[in-house]
Amino acid sequence: MLVRRLDPILVDRIAAGEVVERPAAAVKELVENAVDAGASSIEITVEAGGRRLIRIIDDGQGMTPDDLELAVERHATSKIPDGDLFSINTLGFRGEALPSIGAVARLAITTRTADAETGSMIVVEAGVKHPVRPASAPKGTRVEVTDLFAATPARLKFLKSDRSEAQAVAEIVKRLAIAHPTVRFTLSGEHITAFTYPPEEPGEHGFLRRLSRVLGSDFHENAMSIGVEREGVRLTGFASLPTYHRGTSTSIHFVVNGRPVRDKLLLGAVRGAYADVMASDRHPVLAMMIDLDPRAVDVNVHPAKTEVRFRDPAFMRGFVVAGIKEAINRFGMRASSTVGTRTLESLRPQGALPSHGSYGHHRPSIIRPSSGFANWQAPLDPAPQSYAPASGLAEAQAHLPDLAMPSADSRATLTDVAPEMEAAPLGAARAQVHGTYIVAQTQDGIVIVDQHAAHERLVYERLKRERASSGIGRQLLLIPEVVDLDPVDADRVLAEASMLEGLGLVVEPFGHGALLVREVPSALAGGSIKELVQDVADALAEWGQGATNPLEERLDAVLSRMSCHGSIRAGRRMRPEEMNALLREMEATPLSGQCNHGRPTYVELKLTDIERLFGRR
Repeated sequence: MLVRRLDPILVDRIAAGEVVERPAAAVKELVENAVDAGASSIEITVEAGGRRLIRIIDDGQGMTPDDLELAVERHATSKIPDGDLFSINTLGFRGEALPSIGAVARLAITTRTADAETGSMIVVEAGVKHPVRPASAPKGTRVEVTDLFAATPARLKFLKSDRSEAQAVAEIVKRLAIAHPTVRFTLSGEHITAFTYPPEEPGEHGFLRRLSRVLGSDFHENAMSIGVEREGVRLTGFASLPTYHRGTSTSIHFVVNGRPVRDKLLLGAVRGAYADVMASDRHPVLAMMIDLDPRAVDVNVHPAKTEVRFRDPAFMRGFVVAGIKEAINRFGMRASSTVGTRTLESLRPQGALPSHGSYGHHRPSIIRPSSGFANWQAPLDPAPQSYAPASGLAEAQAHLPDLAMPSADSRATLTDVAPEMEAAPLGAARAQVHGTYIVAQTQDGIVIVDQHAAHERLVYERLKRERASSGIGRQLLLIPEVVDLDPVDADRVLAEASMLEGLGLVVEPFGHGALLVREVPSALAGGSIKELVQDVADALAEWGQGATNPLEERLDAVLSRMSCHGSIRAGRRMRPEEMNALLREMEATPLSGQCNHGRPTYVELKLTDIERLFGRR
């Protein structure tokens, strides 16, 4: 078979397969061109998911007729003036987007510069370029792409539904809107909920407003500010509190030198930063900008320019992890506002009470009882009983034999509380319910604390502090305990015996699949040793052996499992002074707003919200 040179139009169509894989990719390339042109407003319209029409209108600097004719030629660009691929300061640089789109669709570009009397227009159909002609146009550029992939019908079979393609376009526009908050973005079309993101002022406040518009209005009050700089690299942006998370990683946004990217290294850094405070199947919401010398990052490693390669990946990963962890430690005691919101929604009855001032104008709504009280009904004709005045709760309950006794020491509600205790962030303990939850009163509401989850975090942080300072204290067992495990688990634990000794757990081999435990961490004394060792084995299995993970992360993973065994268990009665001591320690401990698994340790309900539940507001 003879080797022959391919037809130029066929070459462009092959290249289009890499650059324009779907309508969203075409939108991305065209919007990036508009941003590079200095546009302050960009309008995007799509029909049939972008397959039938893509229209991009911007108010950028526009092009001259000569530049317009050259712009649709392959590898023609104005963005690398000195030919240095290692110093790229623009989003586009290859000069492939316009000719690739024109090779598989009908491409029409109308443009005018600020000093030109008339505009110019060019049309490219299936790779065939028509001459430039004068046209009436405002300053800026208008690009219309119609019948995408008409020249390559086989590609149409690989597209998803119009709705799916339209949603992909919306996602691309949102990512670009986050990367460029000072630019107005407008998106409209079929199968899309139209939106407009107005331009924001430069700086942190403007960026946060743009994020609230894109990521949701509740992100604003659940965001942690991040701003660190080291060795010429600056990391700025906002990340969500550990208790504010999503089921997928689509709400994680990184912008490198103005370019939105989805980079595995950065996603892994986020996972490592939140490993201590979030469940492994949940993902934070964040948007961060990384600014560094263009020569320290290679953006020419992916046809769609969605991935980058850093010159020093280890430094970059550690830098991002440290920046996020610093913010988590700074905001660690806070729980997200959505925790309290979900609690109120679960308490709110299906019907709604009218506001306090509406009773004179509207009939009260019908309140439907929750499922727990659906079959409850007070006796219609109760047997006559004689009730004598009672001076205390115990005497009153003597006349009500069918009511259960409180699950906690009722004296918690009768103890005098110092005003400064209620002024504390978590307030003063008033009661314990179901032997599991502490109810505390603050100056403007109540706080409900999960005693086991909260103490688990406190024990974990204590073990980490001991490990970092003088070492974890150990307690020698009077009678060493033999623990039987699966032989594979036993071998895994013995292989890490030296590391575990540094964490306060001393084990020795004791036959096939058996371990002899001689010492345990002092903070965990009194717990189930077998469950402790089994959890340690599970943690080692989850993280793997050897140097596949940073040592500190592996140690923290083991300590996280171990801390559960030294925590106050659900069902344990606590005295008022014990409950208040737990609240004060939570206030003084970093990351106490969530347990080791990412669940919130407390819920705060404001008094105004409680009053709304009862129609008092």
